[in-house]
Amino acid sequence: MMKRGGFRTSLRDKIIHVSLHLFEEHGYHGVTVKQIVETVGTSKGGFYHHFTSKDELLFVIHDTFITYALEKATIANETYTSPTLRLQAIIKSFIKVFDLYKAHISVFYQESNYLKGNYQVSIKCKRKQFKQIILNVIEEGQHTGEFRDNISIEISTMAILGMVNWTYKWYKKTGDKSIDEIGDIFVDIVLRAILSNESVNNNAYQKFIIQ
Repeated sequence: MMKRGGFRTSLRDKIIHVSLHLFEEHGYHGVTVKQIVETVGTSKGGFYHHFTSKDELLFVIHDTFITYALEKATIANETYTSPTLRLQAIIKSFIKVFDLYKAHISVFYQESNYLKGNYQVSIKCKRKQFKQIILNVIEEGQHTGEFRDNISIEISTMAILGMVNWTYKWYKKTGDKSIDEIGDIFVDIVLRAILSNESVNNNAYQKFIIQ
């Protein structure tokens, strides 16, 4: 059975948009359903038609960007045969999350501790899946000789996640660099750190950016 938060309407989108700003400003527990519906200009009936509870609303906010990142990583995994190109595509799509869902991510880091039960399990499961995809790509890259075999797969994965995740703290749409340019810089940094000497010297990997 589809959760109410799954129905996509303009009112649903407006509730999410308003809630994002309220949660950012006042915190999850500092905002009531009454405050949300009054700001949106709807009724409690309108709210509960789309969300079973405020907890489900928080889950949907978290799930939106995590699902996007996981779907893009899965597509990259299925599209490219080379671990180098897979990792590049994953990083590029991952960094775009911080442009598309910056408010969602800010609320995630502020309020993720309030996710409980199945909502918490679902989010953790998707985050684990995303991490595992990167782990697998780096491991495969070592097996094929594209990546250095003297680096820790686990630490390399965590370094990539940590570097990209921190983007939410400093990225601004009005900054000097576009999100695509930032993605290119991250790809360059990561690949130069993990590519094997053979890959660096191979003409096939002299150009890191997918056209």
